[in-house]
Amino acid sequence: MTLNMEKLEPLLHTMVQELGAAATAALVLIGDKLGLYAALAEGGPFSPQELADETGTNERYIREWLACQAASGYVDYDAETGDFSMTPEQAAILADPDSPVNMTGGFYSLAAVFADEPKLVEAFKYGSGIGWGDHSECLFCGTERFFRPGYKAHLVNDWLPALDGVVDTLKAGGKVADVGCGHGVSTAVMAEAFPKSEFTGIDFHAPSIEHAKSHANGQSNLSFEVGQAQDFEGSGYDLVTVFDALHDMGDPVGVASHIRKTLKPGGTLMIVEPLAGDTLAENLNPVGRIYYAFSTNICVPASLNQEVGAALGAQAGEKRLTEVLTEAGFASVRRAAETPFNMILEARA
Repeated sequence: MTLNMEKLEPLLHTMVQELGAAATAALVLIGDKLGLYAALAEGGPFSPQELADETGTNERYIREWLACQAASGYVDYDAETGDFSMTPEQAAILADPDSPVNMTGGFYSLAAVFADEPKLVEAFKYGSGIGWGDHSECLFCGTERFFRPGYKAHLVNDWLPALDGVVDTLKAGGKVADVGCGHGVSTAVMAEAFPKSEFTGIDFHAPSIEHAKSHANGQSNLSFEVGQAQDFEGSGYDLVTVFDALHDMGDPVGVASHIRKTLKPGGTLMIVEPLAGDTLAENLNPVGRIYYAFSTNICVPASLNQEVGAALGAQAGEKRLTEVLTEAGFASVRRAAETPFNMILEARA
């Protein structure tokens, strides 16, 4: 076999980067859990010993961790002083939990991906699913942390105002169901912004609902309940929302059909889904790569574990999602807004 070195060398370079990124992922978790990034962002520059003293950790481990972080471009290194620090941009991505570009949550989800690789091997062989609640690590924590920055930055300021008349309804006092709410971040953000409206977060995963209840902070207009997306209780909703969850559901048409029946006349369904084009070729980019990876590991197995098992995948695209909503009985569907990571669809009966 003759190899073309002009093709081989760039691919080898890519694979070296991939191995480094994969090996560094666990160290990102450690840096977050031990407060290493936070300390660097708030008080640096530090020598390894100073950072160890600041965080109550071992200098030898910290020295090696910092070397990896600097080689990755996650922290800065001053060769003259031997100190390490973080730029505002590095801190925004790794240290500030409220930053709209914080990415550490994704690394928590990776822990579940690697832990569950043996289960996925079997699923590949037999076409079986892996339930959302069957993952080994805190996938739910990672999902919350990954999406929370975007929800806090865009939900109230951009996405809800892009819907026709919804903000006025919520200001006056409306009724909202947040289906597939997980840990309830999206539900709580809306409830805090619109105190005259009533918000109910609904999810089939009981541990996530318990977590959501424990972090509700006594908001009188906010409640959480366990329920299936395709037959949850309640009706007369002005707004129903589904955040980054419809593609995970086994029967998205059935879910959307049930939601339509729970809406008031003139009510709105807001679907937030990963941003994607309608063809594979359009999605062969860095963002699409992330979503296809998590879709293979988590989203498709979750759907195949449920009744129907439609397995839309995280990159279903606007055209396919519109077909789902139209089949469910919605007369109009439009893209109301988007970010580099999400598309926001408005559906009306």
